[in-house]
Amino acid sequence: METSAESPARPVARLSIPAAALVGVLALVAALAAGHLVAAFVGINASPYLAVGNSAIDLTPTPVKDFAVQTFGIYDKLVLLAGMAVVMLLVAVVAGVLSRRSPLPGTVAIVLLGVVAGIAVFSRPDLSAVALLAPAASLLAGVVAFRWLHTLGTRRSTPALGLTELGEDDESELPAERAPRGKPEPVPGRRGFLLGAGGVAVGAGVAGLGGQLVARTTSAASSRAEIGRLVPVRAAPPIPPGADFARAGTPTFLTPNPAFYRVDTALVVPQVRAEDWSLRIHGMVDRELSFSYDDIRDRPLVERTITMTCVSNEVGGPYISTANFLGVDLRHLLVEAGVRPGAEQLYSTSVDGYTAGTPIVTTMDPDREAMLAIGMNGEPLPLDHGFPARLVVPGLYGYVSATKWVTDLEVTTWAARKSYWLQRGWGQQAPIKTQSRIDTPKGFQTLPAGRVVIAGIAWAQTTGITKVEIRLGTGPWQEALLSTEVNEDTWRMWRVDLDLPPGNHQVACRATDDSGYTQTSDRVGTVPDGATGWHTISFTTR
Repeated sequence: METSAESPARPVARLSIPAAALVGVLALVAALAAGHLVAAFVGINASPYLAVGNSAIDLTPTPVKDFAVQTFGIYDKLVLLAGMAVVMLLVAVVAGVLSRRSPLPGTVAIVLLGVVAGIAVFSRPDLSAVALLAPAASLLAGVVAFRWLHTLGTRRSTPALGLTELGEDDESELPAERAPRGKPEPVPGRRGFLLGAGGVAVGAGVAGLGGQLVARTTSAASSRAEIGRLVPVRAAPPIPPGADFARAGTPTFLTPNPAFYRVDTALVVPQVRAEDWSLRIHGMVDRELSFSYDDIRDRPLVERTITMTCVSNEVGGPYISTANFLGVDLRHLLVEAGVRPGAEQLYSTSVDGYTAGTPIVTTMDPDREAMLAIGMNGEPLPLDHGFPARLVVPGLYGYVSATKWVTDLEVTTWAARKSYWLQRGWGQQAPIKTQSRIDTPKGFQTLPAGRVVIAGIAWAQTTGITKVEIRLGTGPWQEALLSTEVNEDTWRMWRVDLDLPPGNHQVACRATDDSGYTQTSDRVGTVPDGATGWHTISFTTR
């Protein structure tokens, strides 16, 4: 009986490491682009990348959030997105490399990421069930792109041998007598893989760009541009001469809209068209009310000059700004609804699901002049400051008083509803604390010896500033010159002119409000209801 010689073992199919990594990255890009395109139709926050980012913000512990705000300021969300991108790219590369021989590891990784994105979308209060189409499209596109590219990469045929040439070192696995002779011919399969990879990259780019274009054409920007001029029946008094010491280094009295501070939980600015917006007032009221944008705009509009402050503002921090806000009295809307006895808070909800609780006694106080604002510094609210409408309640930190993109107001009790930041341990009432800040000189700045201007701002909203003092080193307190007061709801500038010899100097400031209270020197952080302490800087004269 004859026995046949054993045939040489066929090499195992596998991708090279660079090709495997590329497959993983391209599948990720295709998945994100497909999800973003679908999200443009079902809600931009359903984009898997953004949905996961928003969930990350919601799940981040308060100390970490505070660190991010204090360290990165207005760029905290950009840092988050960049960090997510790096992590996702690393996961894609690892998934691709683990899938050199089989697409199974990469497929499992894509499915897991798709499930995470689906959970993130499902948990968003601002998204409906149809928004799950975005992570579904993302998962499908990722799996299809990954497996297709993997197949292309592992089927690079060599006609002379009829074998599958798959990696950069596959040739070494062939018997010496069957190895190709001379200069190898270009492998058609390699070209096919590169063409396929290029096609996926282009397709992902088109899908991502298409999503952006669709979102832009249906965005709030065009709606805002069509609003036109908002005219108050009662304009804010003109800002008087001497209201700031901007030439000496303080801010201008009114903060330009682009420079107005922004601290919120929105990873992407909500896109709400005025024609789609409505405000519902319900809960412990005699009658439920609903208002459209035109309903609010057609009411008598008032304009008020108000300084807003964020509770995340550390001593000497930048999160304070002033603007002319235009809108309607919030109290009037609540009176029309009829607030019932026992009500304790106005629980406001943004279109992106953010919530805040404002003491009802404050919103109903006619002297507080709380507003539903639709305009800011002579124009409709900017998109990132709440267009179409937001709350503005003087004297309270923004996390309980300044809900942007507001769409729902529920009159209720503290026990019945717990807002976003109260769930995270922040204070309930949140009155703004009397504080002051040095704006010039800057910390560690070097100035010519001689005449030096020390200037800054002070604030005690709803009370007003009576006095600001500075102290050099351990010397006596010296009273500063105050700017012209505009109203009790706004900041007040101050300055002191000194003759200083060469040397190192340390200066501190403190403010006294109209009630006679002088801010404490006790240094306390922002949690749970605002920072305290004297702002102190060091500088040098030569």
